[in-house]
Amino acid sequence: MEIVLYIAALIAAIGFLVLCISVGMTLFSLKNTLNSIAGTVAGIEGQMEGITRETTSLLAKTNTLAEDITEKSEKLNSVVDAVKNIGTSVTGLNNSINQITSSITKEVSKNEEKIAQVVQWSNVAMDIAEKWKQRKVINQDELEEENVSKMRGKK
Repeated sequence: MEIVLYIAALIAAIGFLVLCISVGMTLFSLKNTLNSIAGTVAGIEGQMEGITRETTSLLAKTNTLAEDITEKSEKLNSVVDAVKNIGTSVTGLNNSINQITSSITKEVSKNEEKIAQVVQWSNVAMDIAEKWKQRKVINQDELEEENVSKMRGKK
């Protein structure tokens, strides 16, 4: 019976040895995996530093661009206000012109008869002036003929 105990102890020792070898191999395999993971993490850290720098730079540029857009938007607002004021002025001018036109139209229609009379009288005056000029020319011609006749008679 003692032999059974030795055999059992030997089997337990062999089992323990197999267990230790298997745990050792697992640990060596795990060591390689962990070294690979450590290298990957180091690479990721480097990439993250680059990404962080680029992100910081991009954020600074974005802030600068946002400030520039804000300034230009404020300037554009003043231009829009100016254009709006011009539009208001033009509308006021149009209203004034419409009122003046309406007023002139009313006055013309009120004084239509008087205007017609003025036109008729001015036509009459122009006719009289034209006849006067013609008469003056005829009188000058007669005077010249008389002067010529007198001069011939003196010779």
